[in-house]
Amino acid sequence: MSQKKLTLQEQLLKSGLTSDAKAKQIRSEKHKQAKQQRKNNIVGEDEAKRLVQQAKAQQAEKDRELSLIRKEQAEQKERAAQVRQLIELNRQPQDEEGVAYHFTDQNKVKTVYVSEALRDQISKGRMAIVKGDLRYEIVAAEVAEKIKSRQADCVLVFNEPNTKTEADDPYAAYQVPDDLMW
Repeated sequence: MSQKKLTLQEQLLKSGLTSDAKAKQIRSEKHKQAKQQRKNNIVGEDEAKRLVQQAKAQQAEKDRELSLIRKEQAEQKERAAQVRQLIELNRQPQDEEGVAYHFTDQNKVKTVYVSEALRDQISKGRMAIVKGDLRYEIVAAEVAEKIKSRQADCVLVFNEPNTKTEADDPYAAYQVPDDLMW
C-alpha cells in the first residue's frame, strides 16, 4: 500500500491539535494576505510609474527654461554685435584739439573733444554720443535711433531736435554770448 503524504494541515487535523474551523480561518487569512500583497504590488507599480512621469515632466520643464535662457543670451549677443558694427561703421572722427563736450555716464562726468561744427550738431540732435566697447563715439541721429532700438543703454547723449520756430521762442530777443561754454 502506498501512503499518501499528508500536508501539515491534514496531519494537525488528524491528530486533533486543530479544528476544521481554525484551518478554514487560516486559509482565508492566507488568501486575503496574498490578495492584499498583489494589490499593493500593483499600487506600488502605479506609484512608481506616476513618480517616473512626474520626474520626466519636471525635467522637460527644466529643459524648456534652459532653452529659453540660452536663446535669450544668444539674442543679446547678436544685438550687442549689431550695435558694435553700427558704431564701427558710422562713427564720426573726434578732434583731440577741438572743444570739450561734457556729458554724464553712470553719474560721472565724461568728456569728448570734437570740432565746433560737430558740437553744434550734437546740441541740435543731429548727432549723438554712444558708448562703444572701449570709448565714446559720435554717430548720426539715424544710427543712434537704430542703436537705441537694440540696446538703449548704449546711447548716452541724444538731444531732441529743436522743433520750435524762431517766432515761438520766448528768448529770441536775447543775444547769447559767443564765449558761453558748458
